[in-house]
Amino acid sequence: MTENMTNGYKSGSRLERILRAGHFAVTGELGPPQSADGEVIRKKARLLQGIVDAANITDNQTAIVRMSSIGAGTIAVQEGLEPVVQMTCRDRNRLAIQSDLMGAYALGMRNVLCLTGDHQSFGNHPTAKNVHDLDSLQLTQMVVKMRDEKCFQCGDEMKGAEPRFFVGAAANPFGDPFEWRPYRLQKKVKAGADFIQTQLIFNIERFAKYMEKIRELGLHEQTYILAGIGPLKSPGMARYMRDQVPGLDVPDIWVDRMMGATTGIDKEDKKARQDAWRREGIQIAIELIKELKQIEGVAGVHIMAIEWEEAVKPIVEGAELFPRPEPTSLPTSDTETAA
Repeated sequence: MTENMTNGYKSGSRLERILRAGHFAVTGELGPPQSADGEVIRKKARLLQGIVDAANITDNQTAIVRMSSIGAGTIAVQEGLEPVVQMTCRDRNRLAIQSDLMGAYALGMRNVLCLTGDHQSFGNHPTAKNVHDLDSLQLTQMVVKMRDEKCFQCGDEMKGAEPRFFVGAAANPFGDPFEWRPYRLQKKVKAGADFIQTQLIFNIERFAKYMEKIRELGLHEQTYILAGIGPLKSPGMARYMRDQVPGLDVPDIWVDRMMGATTGIDKEDKKARQDAWRREGIQIAIELIKELKQIEGVAGVHIMAIEWEEAVKPIVEGAELFPRPEPTSLPTSDTETAA
């Protein structure tokens, strides 16, 4: 292992210890509500606790106003679920980001995912002004600098404890031009990303080609790559993702399987049809994970089942990734502090 992966267990992150111990990691995703109802977070956290090693707390995903990722992450910590706090460049300048990161760390969060953020025109405040004071690469560099050099982005030294995050970034293996995607990932690794979570993967053959280049560049030895998985809920969802979502590659085979899942079921029996679709979507996710586990350089999976957290347990169990390793069985550090 090279630079990014030999710095010791410094964050206090369970996810970091899972990966450094060589276990195949599992992360999930938890979407905060469009309200101030903390019980929504508690219910979702209970569905994921013990099933995943950590769960992303999204930051106004799709540019729609939701409970803050830090507020929701605090509730997740209280419920025993380790959060990966998402931090986007869209809504905050560098002062606010650094301030929020220190607050998040003080509240027990140990993982952060650095993102650009969905453009505000896609959300429910399309005329809102974005910030983008930094891009995702600069954000990654800034968080790593706060941790490793104990100083702010401006160079001023911190007076006290630094936020020692396990730092993540995102990657889309299928964006255009496909041939350049590994080099985009290389930039994020050089910026200091400890782990990478990818966009949804449905085309295993094409992703395997992407990973061939990743291995040629040696990036699988410098960061931990978690492959994105998302269970399909219906044929309509499968078709939409195939035809309308840029940067996704959904082969027809999965659309056809979702359409065929209700063969022999009465068209008027909507519940039975929905149940059949969801069972098939979960089974497809299980099969994809089993294939991804065989690809060298894939260190884990990131399961994105927003508003369908109930699907995560059967997926993890079906992929033979349950039970998860216990934190007490993992290496720790003299510098590690309790959340």
